[in-house]
Amino acid sequence: MWYDESVLYQIYPLGLCGAPHDNDGVCVPRVRVLTDWMPHIAKLGATAVLFNPVFESDRHGYDTRDYQKIDCRLGSNEDFAAVCSAAHENGLRILLDGVFNHVGRGFWAFQDVLQRREASPYRDWFHINFGGNSNYNDGLWYEGWEGHYELVKLNLRNNDVVEYLFDCTRKWVEWFDIDGLRLDVAYCLDEEFLRRLRAFTASMKPDFVLVGEMLHGDYNRLVNDSMLHSCTNYECYKGLYSAFNSMNLFEIGHSLQRQFGPEQWTLYKGKHLMCFADNHDVTRLATILTNREHIRPLYGLMFGMPGVPCMYYGSEWGAQGDKHSGDDALRPAFETPVENDLTAWITALAKAHTQSKALCYGSYRTVVLTNHQFIFEREFEGERVLVAINAAAEPYTAHFNANAGRATDLITGNLHDFGGGSELAPYSAAFWRTE
Repeated sequence: MWYDESVLYQIYPLGLCGAPHDNDGVCVPRVRVLTDWMPHIAKLGATAVLFNPVFESDRHGYDTRDYQKIDCRLGSNEDFAAVCSAAHENGLRILLDGVFNHVGRGFWAFQDVLQRREASPYRDWFHINFGGNSNYNDGLWYEGWEGHYELVKLNLRNNDVVEYLFDCTRKWVEWFDIDGLRLDVAYCLDEEFLRRLRAFTASMKPDFVLVGEMLHGDYNRLVNDSMLHSCTNYECYKGLYSAFNSMNLFEIGHSLQRQFGPEQWTLYKGKHLMCFADNHDVTRLATILTNREHIRPLYGLMFGMPGVPCMYYGSEWGAQGDKHSGDDALRPAFETPVENDLTAWITALAKAHTQSKALCYGSYRTVVLTNHQFIFEREFEGERVLVAINAAAEPYTAHFNANAGRATDLITGNLHDFGGGSELAPYSAAFWRTE
């Protein structure tokens, strides 16, 4: 599947395009600025763009009002179609954020329930108790997402709701030629709904991909042949920055061994989970790392480990943002993309990843693991790549049986001789394809 060999680039459009915090009802084609970002994204080495919510909403996009209308703060459906065309012209596939667990209070069907109560034909689209009340003093109670009553939970066991969401998804394919969905709070979604969604989207496009947001638990519950193709690897997200901050690479090494190692009990061997260093919900990497010199080796580890790498807009040049300052700090507007040494490094990593079947599909085996150094092997159909990380401020010489005299560094193109040990520069990463 194309997704298994991809590098994703994530954009939060309401933030990047500088939309007002609340929906002001004024239609401004702000989203068209993203057409100018597509060459940058393609040059960076990404192969697909993940757009966070773009449809009409009350505030932040996850409180949807209308799944068939682009948020007026971003423009019109035609404006977003132009952005998608620009993405396709630059060789990029498209994933949209499928917010199917809940809607906003402004959602048209919920508004009908508030006005017509028991007489509304949409009363069973939600989990309603007309004998109760809400925090908004509606004169009825309804289930909200995890206690957030601005987010009204949909009844995904109601066939009319399911058919409505499927119809919207079909239109997104027709209008914007999308290639997949990132399913918001997938861990909350009804499992039968996910099975139906998988079958429905495959009937439209056999290679249509479903990536679920999962924060914890066993990813196999939803990532399997009948539901999701992939999910967010939050275990390794935490392990990445925490291992470098504590100078204890055993932490991320343990997670990778548990998830992808050669043992029979390995949890996710052969699965392509989405790996990331930050996103629209968490503190940016350049802020959360205690030593900024670790940015380069951390990204090297992320692009070398099993999974599909995802970059968050702005982080490719080291943009900062602290979750403690609120979500807006994580979702800023930028006039134009920036290209610097970090951007060039990530471009090299992305190119190496997409051009190596071993890095896309390969098995995983730990070779060397210390507190400050980490070398592991990826192998697929005769291609063997060693991913080497040095988190220390000093050079490090690793001695191990490489079963090869020399190797080509996939990042730099330089030849590497294993005779006498393998030297790693301070704060470095290397991808060695052995001969």
